[in-house]
Amino acid sequence: MIITVTPNPSLDRTFEATTIELGEVNRAHATHIHAGGKGINVTRALVAGGFDSVAVFPAGGSDGDRLVSDLRLRSVPVRPVRVEADTRSNVTLVDAGGVTTKINAPGAALTPQAVDALLAELAEEITRATRAGTVPLVVGAGSLPDGAGPDFYVRVTALAAELGARTVLDTSGEPLRAAVVAGGLALVKPNDEELAELVGRELVTVADVVDAAHEVMASGIDAVLVSLGAHGALLIGPGEPAWAGGAPLVPLSTVGAGDITLAGFLSGLAPSTPTSPTSSTFTDALVRAVAWGRAAVLLPGSAVPTPADIHPADVTLAHPPRHIALKEL
Repeated sequence: MIITVTPNPSLDRTFEATTIELGEVNRAHATHIHAGGKGINVTRALVAGGFDSVAVFPAGGSDGDRLVSDLRLRSVPVRPVRVEADTRSNVTLVDAGGVTTKINAPGAALTPQAVDALLAELAEEITRATRAGTVPLVVGAGSLPDGAGPDFYVRVTALAAELGARTVLDTSGEPLRAAVVAGGLALVKPNDEELAELVGRELVTVADVVDAAHEVMASGIDAVLVSLGAHGALLIGPGEPAWAGGAPLVPLSTVGAGDITLAGFLSGLAPSTPTSPTSSTFTDALVRAVAWGRAAVLLPGSAVPTPADIHPADVTLAHPPRHIALKEL
């Protein structure tokens, strides 16, 4: 069972237009509205792929109601925590070439009571999964609204550990830094820019990324999955660093593609979600991650792929030389 916690969910509105010009009237030829937020996207993708997952998140106002309704209509298991603050709404603009422009609202502040309720709901889900005989894996994902505190994911990791679960983290900035310093994570999934910000230097080559990942792992983190956008992904963990990628694609939308990549990786650890995966388990999961991410960019809006959309055979697995530039992968 994979339990996601998304402290800053959103109702995502995507508008597709042939061209998008600032300062002009732009007419959309298609619109899509989906429940959003990084952890929610992970759960949506896992459920679409036939895996067990449940999403824990705060929800408030009419957009919060619509977010919950959208997920339930899609048979996505949810554990919403009702809050007074309105759920934010994000806007994405996509042109005919797949160029994506996102406008993310900051999200309303959470009260201390709302944060405590969110953590209590997470604890209940972990306990429920454990009692059912599964090995739960917690995924903390996304930005933090005001009121959550930069140590929110540190609290999530400690809570999960206390209840016998491991935590995977996909966030950035100060929340990522705080969680890495605290350690105890099974996996972190930054992109190359987020990893560069974390270690405080530019990352140009494979060696740069591998060395940065090892610095992160030194605080007690099992593995680092670095998404590289169109250039695939690098995995640094047990065994030799590995890369997976594929032939260039013309994306329809990149909204949520990184979240789907993480879902694909986690699907490779399911159904048992082992606490200490082997090197081969991790590399198999890496191939799945890239296959899921590639499938996601060929779908409109923030739609998630189904098994029929995912083609692991199109993904190449390699151990690239350290001197290779990331842009050459």
